Amino acid sequence: MSTANITEAPEIRTRRIPWSEMAPFIALAIILVLGATLNSNFLSSNNLLNVITRSSFIAIIAVGATFIIASGGLDLSVGSMMAFVTGIMILSMNALVPVLGNWAILGGAGVALVVGALCGLFNGLIITVGRIEPFIVTLGTMGIFRAFIIFLSDGGSLPIDRSLRAAYRPVYFGDFMGVPYPVLMTLVVIVFGAFLLYRTKFGRRVTASGSNEDVARFSGVHVGRIRTTTYVIQGVCVGIAAICYVPRLGAATPTTGQLWELQVITAVVIGGTLLRGGKARIWGSVAGALILEVIANVMVLSDLVSEYLVAAVQGAIIIIAMLAHRFTNAR
Repeated sequence: MSTANITEAPEIRTRRIPWSEMAPFIALAIILVLGATLNSNFLSSNNLLNVITRSSFIAIIAVGATFIIASGGLDLSVGSMMAFVTGIMILSMNALVPVLGNWAILGGAGVALVVGALCGLFNGLIITVGRIEPFIVTLGTMGIFRAFIIFLSDGGSLPIDRSLRAAYRPVYFGDFMGVPYPVLMTLVVIVFGAFLLYRTKFGRRVTASGSNEDVARFSGVHVGRIRTTTYVIQGVCVGIAAICYVPRLGAATPTTGQLWELQVITAVVIGGTLLRGGKARIWGSVAGALILEVIANVMVLSDLVSEYLVAAVQGAIIIIAMLAHRFTNAR
């Protein structure tokens, strides 16, 4: 038989399901089912809205942390930065009340964004210009920011002016067509962050810097500038989270944002972003934030584990996530 008469069957290509990308969402679905099984009130609309709203702070900050970690950096100061930014915001609003009235809320929000960006810039410049490991720098600034809020509050609390409470309260407790405002702000941050990371040259340079720093430099990427910018983005995200957080309690205290750095890093890691950099999953980070809040909520509603062990469970989750990354990449 002539080879000319032989027709080759067309190659059939099957698209593989990205299970690694779907894992956080599958885990979230499993936890939701578990929560519904343990407590009939878990799936009530009030409880679910409360869980989603409470997760907004970590989700917003996790978006910024995704940029940092994807670029090969790390930020342990976000919890203390949150407390510091919140304190400065409240002091600014209280000072502006006699002049601006309720408009002082907008002034305070602007201050929160600027102070957050400056805190992030401070971290980024020390790391890139000073050539010091991110772990060491942000460990130091974690202590600095926390000390500042303790000093500003004199070890107590910094409440917002009474005249602002009624006007500011809807920012956390209000909603638009049934969707809480913090959730709407979170969605805006997520969409903008996803666009910046996946659809722009800057986003590609972020992952390139984290994947291989030397290759990125040879390709014309200014790694130091890119990494510094990611810390500024993180600071802005902290400022946005502070704007949503202040009306919830109406005050800043030395314990505000305590252990949030653990929750943020855990959310990013279990969301699929590699801790060593080079790979980023914005939506996965958000799913990670939801997972942590849902687990905490299930622990509160059920009697299986004490709610005082929430931090221990979160710590165990990040260890398990890192082991999963290690074994997955070893294959």
